[in-house]
Amino acid sequence: MSTKDKKSSQLFSRKLIVPALKDSFVKLHPGKLIQNPIIFIVGLGAVLTTGIVVANLFAGHFSSFDFQITVWLWFTVLFANFSEAIAEGRGKAQAETLKKSRTQTKARRMKGDKEEVVWATELTRGDLVVCETGDLIPADGDVIEGIASVDESAITGESAPVIRESGGDRCAVTGGTKVLSDKIIIKVTSEPGDTFLDRMIALVEGAKRKKTPNEIALNNLLLGLTAIFLIAVITLPSLFNYNLTGQQSTLSLTILVALLVCLIPTTIGGLLSAIGISGMDRLLQKNVIATSGKAVEAAGDVDVLMLDKTGTITLGNRMATDFVPADGVSREELADAAQLSSLADETPEGRSIVVLAKEKFHLRERHIHENDITFVPFTAQSRMSGVDIRLSNGKVRSIRKGATDAIRKFVQNNNGFFPQNVTDKVVELSGQGATPLVVADGDRVLGVIHLKDIVKGGIKHRFAQLRAMGIKTVMVTGDNPLTAAAIAAEAGVDDFIAEAKPEDKLSRIRQEQANGHLVGMIGDGTNDAPALAQADIGIAMNSGTQAAREAGNMVDLDSNPTKLIEVVETGKQLLMTRGSLTTFSIANDVSKYFAIIPAIAAGLYAGANGQGVLSALNIMHLATPQSAILSAVIFNALIIVLLIPLALKGVKYRPLSSNRILAKNLLVYGLGGLVVPFIGIKLIDIFLQWTHCV
Repeated sequence: MSTKDKKSSQLFSRKLIVPALKDSFVKLHPGKLIQNPIIFIVGLGAVLTTGIVVANLFAGHFSSFDFQITVWLWFTVLFANFSEAIAEGRGKAQAETLKKSRTQTKARRMKGDKEEVVWATELTRGDLVVCETGDLIPADGDVIEGIASVDESAITGESAPVIRESGGDRCAVTGGTKVLSDKIIIKVTSEPGDTFLDRMIALVEGAKRKKTPNEIALNNLLLGLTAIFLIAVITLPSLFNYNLTGQQSTLSLTILVALLVCLIPTTIGGLLSAIGISGMDRLLQKNVIATSGKAVEAAGDVDVLMLDKTGTITLGNRMATDFVPADGVSREELADAAQLSSLADETPEGRSIVVLAKEKFHLRERHIHENDITFVPFTAQSRMSGVDIRLSNGKVRSIRKGATDAIRKFVQNNNGFFPQNVTDKVVELSGQGATPLVVADGDRVLGVIHLKDIVKGGIKHRFAQLRAMGIKTVMVTGDNPLTAAAIAAEAGVDDFIAEAKPEDKLSRIRQEQANGHLVGMIGDGTNDAPALAQADIGIAMNSGTQAAREAGNMVDLDSNPTKLIEVVETGKQLLMTRGSLTTFSIANDVSKYFAIIPAIAAGLYAGANGQGVLSALNIMHLATPQSAILSAVIFNALIIVLLIPLALKGVKYRPLSSNRILAKNLLVYGLGGLVVPFIGIKLIDIFLQWTHCV
């Protein structure tokens, strides 16, 4: 997403708050409220106490206590609804960017050798469409002919154009993007209303969000705790109906309802949905769209990552790192010839040779007239490139760089010989997994250019962090075993698969899953589709084929292979957030139980002095039973609001082991959840006494 779009989805902006407040009231509908059983019970309690207040009014009696309890119960329900509504609102704000690209477009559909102009909505799967410079691509499809530069900023927020071409793994195009140059023929791969963009918008807006298995399990646990507290509250009246003085000390229905709401896990019940929605939203901020909340959760549980070497672990292009001269040749002479032979070489390898010569030997200005130099481009037949320079004496200086056997043949044709020490160096570099290019000047071999895949900066540290979290990394590459082993050692991965074929990837994933592991991988080609479908987390590149996008359960709009690591971190942050707030909520309930029950039971089994045996447990010295209950209800409502930012942003992620995360949760959120209610309820109790609200 662009910076502007991200700003629009900041927490608590006016653009988000107003619709969220309206949705909070819409969600009071019983059909919507029952989807959150805990808050539904609070809603039933609010309805019951409202009925009591109304009945008392008709009877000519008004209870300020009952009225305040009722108001705060409704606030509790509304605050829980608000947390979910604002989480959904952030997703809807993100979806607006996607919607902007879904315009009513005309398409040039091919019928035999002719073209006909139709609306994009009339296109069906299998139709062939022609797009040229300036055209909006009318539907999802694969390029089957041609190559073009495409502006995908409408969906990725990135202004840099991308290349889409036929016959490769970068053939997929998305409806709503724009062709900037050339001409392509697209085969439509989606039906109207079911395009990639349509499905992504529905997912982002939460229209198809389903509760994940972990979320359902946690809901069941919370309902179990609710049932236990319900039984405990139901038994209280029988205990309060008798004391040693023979006086009746009954609990009103309003107090029982309020007590139940305070003791059941309303905090996590009110935030649970928002946590799940915000997890998908945080992924979307990284330009990754998850097709389900289950996928985000699974990312947090992944313990094996399969990463493609090229573009993920390495920069994706071989780079020049050294000049190794032959006997009798200086390094500067070799660098000079290598740079001359690469001046017209626009490949990343060629540019890296020019840069290395500049950096090491300050070779910058070339005083050669353009009429005196002829560039020789690389071809698959010659397997070398270079320059021919016409000298002042009329002779031609031929400089070439290329594969060892090609340069050997070139030198021998010029009546030269190939030195043994150069041959030895070529064998040594090849054994290290590098790529040697030999440079020759006519009949002389000048030396070797050392090319290698450059491992991305910081990637070894990232893998060390993953290892500390108990995640095993497996590099997948088509390189030979020697090259693969060298790069794997430099990058710090735990294992590698060399000369990997599609069936090898699939077999390895199944093997890891059979051993009880959850596997994540990334891919963009049709040959990656089986492995993406088999993996627990399959991230498909948006630039990849339609088959890959449909096989995965996540799509990276930026087509950046390193996103797999960020996805895992986001998934773990989701699980950490849910675990932390669940710990805090349950600890809250324990504290509220020991804060409220002694206060309202201080007069239970009272003696002649009016003090009961339980009064000693009223360590907070809350003023009255009514004050204790009202303070707890107010705290119960306000804590949901205070925790909404944490639920949406997530707890701060740190790459720690499960044991350390658990220990931190218990220390920070467990202990904090025990202490905070005592402080909060006491402060509210003091305020209520000061304002004479009770």
